[in-house]
Amino acid sequence: MNVIFALVYEFFKTGLFAVGGGLATLPFLYDIASRYAWLDISIMSDMIAISESTPGPIGVNMATYCGYNAGFSAGGIGLGIFAGLAATLALVLPSLITILIVARILDKFQSSTLVDNAFKGLRPAVCGLIASAALSVFSSACLEVDLFKASGSFASLFDIKALVLFALLFAVNKKIKLHPVFIIIPAAIAGIIFEM
Repeated sequence: MNVIFALVYEFFKTGLFAVGGGLATLPFLYDIASRYAWLDISIMSDMIAISESTPGPIGVNMATYCGYNAGFSAGGIGLGIFAGLAATLALVLPSLITILIVARILDKFQSSTLVDNAFKGLRPAVCGLIASAALSVFSSACLEVDLFKASGSFASLFDIKALVLFALLFAVNKKIKLHPVFIIIPAAIAGIIFEM
């Protein structure tokens, strides 16, 4: 049961402080991955891709995965399912509590300069968290740091195929503003073709 308490604690804390949505949970998830065996840092970018490709918010999908993985490792499929549900509920509980409180006193919040000023400070912090997560994902997806360290060759630092795909899809999305499905599916197909 220690694993359940640790999951609930970590994901409640993540849900409480990851203001700004799913991408703001990524720094917290990297922190969890660095301290627990539930989530391996080396597969974070794969899990982010899967979480972005499946229905539901990325933070919820990652909490479910981490909980299931931790529970399964500790006691099999039954504990895995229970732990996945516990981690997911722990992640969303702070938001639910906050929304219920805000709904009760909404009129006071709308005209409060204190709340307005707090949000002025939170917005740049959320942008920083999301930018940090984006750099981590970019690094793991488009750079070959281990290969660079082993070879010492600057040319080996870049995964050229991944960089070309990133640049192409980034440019297309900037120009046309496609639905994410029309970015994810061609990217997955390109990844399959690149690795054949």
